Amino acid sequence: MGEAKRRKEALGEEYGKDPYILSWLPITKTQADRFVTLTTRASWVGIGALVVIWIAVRFIGPSLGWWTVE
Repeated sequence: MGEAKRRKEALGEEYGKDPYILSWLPITKTQADRFVTLTTRASWVGIGALVVIWIAVRFIGPSLGWWTVE
């Protein structure tokens, strides 16, 4: 008997299902990985937006006569 068959018999209904991070928290490991990927991507988008806004306020704004820095 192969290891996969033994594991399938031991786990029964739970075989092939994604395990939870904690037994009392209904979030699977795959969902947690996707959440980390999403928040990392969103963080980089936010950093990029911050840089664009900073360039607009610091350089483009004063050249157009807005937001003069004394």
